[in-house]
Amino acid sequence: MVVGSNGPSQFLLTNIILGREEFSKDITSISGSKKNIGELAGRRVAVINGPNIYEKDISQAKRKMELRRSKCLCIPGPHAFLVAFDMEKISPNDINTPRLMKERFGRHCLKHCMVLLAYEGNLEGAALENKVQKTDWHLKELIEKYGGRFHIFSKNWRDRSRDRELLQKIEMMVASLGGGYFSSRTFQRAEDYVKKEEKKLRKQRTAEIEKAWTAMEKHYVADELYHQKDAYTASVGTEIRAKAEMDNGWLRTSLARGLGTGVVVGAVMGALVGSIEGPGGMVLYGIIGGAVGGSAGGTAQVAIKHMENRVAPTARLNFNSIFINRFFAAPRT
Repeated sequence: MVVGSNGPSQFLLTNIILGREEFSKDITSISGSKKNIGELAGRRVAVINGPNIYEKDISQAKRKMELRRSKCLCIPGPHAFLVAFDMEKISPNDINTPRLMKERFGRHCLKHCMVLLAYEGNLEGAALENKVQKTDWHLKELIEKYGGRFHIFSKNWRDRSRDRELLQKIEMMVASLGGGYFSSRTFQRAEDYVKKEEKKLRKQRTAEIEKAWTAMEKHYVADELYHQKDAYTASVGTEIRAKAEMDNGWLRTSLARGLGTGVVVGAVMGALVGSIEGPGGMVLYGIIGGAVGGSAGGTAQVAIKHMENRVAPTARLNFNSIFINRFFAAPRT
């Protein structure tokens, strides 16, 4: 999971990891969570992005919903949190990100975190490391709070010179933790809701799957029939998983709460405005305020359901170790 404090750093990092310009250089924020698939130093990777920690242009209700969605997108849990900053613009606010990370993902998440520093220039290996050691105390303190783990990457995604080093650092961190993924009660809850949604969606498509299998049986036999059925089932499963991650009961509950809060707050504010015109005005403006508040609390979040979620099919790959496979492969159904 790639996390940003503010600005474009997390999006620059995502481009580096994926090996393509997934986010344009002008992107400094996003309002929704996304999953993308790519390759880092030849290794297939799944990358999850969400709104920046200090994103100002989204409501608290939407922020909470996107936090839940990001957890659904990386169940059963991420093996690494890559927290991105601009190397030349470390602020006092950035020093507080470890505390916010623990609040949002769980108190033990920092063990799975690494600081990623974006830089612009042609500094090489040792020179970069030396610059970090001699820089201002804000950066030193920030890195120490994340266990001293950091990596410097170029703002130019076409610069692939440090990809292998980044991959090795991630592998070493994961290995030092026993190869396991990070989890918490909320990640477990996310997994439960996604699986429940998957079960419902599969049930809805039972007739469609059986019809497709029947059609295959008329055109294929033996091993080829088995192969065609297996490929079709895997494709449907991937599609169902992607839908369940982006829309499930947990997220709909968050949406409903956002709507309800908007109604209450809007009604109260409307009543206060209406009180100027007396009891009748309080009732009238209270009703109008409730409607407007409910719309504000829910509309923005409803729009998320219609976002395009770019999720690539799962690849069946054999990696050198189980934990590396779990970390870098897209989730199986």
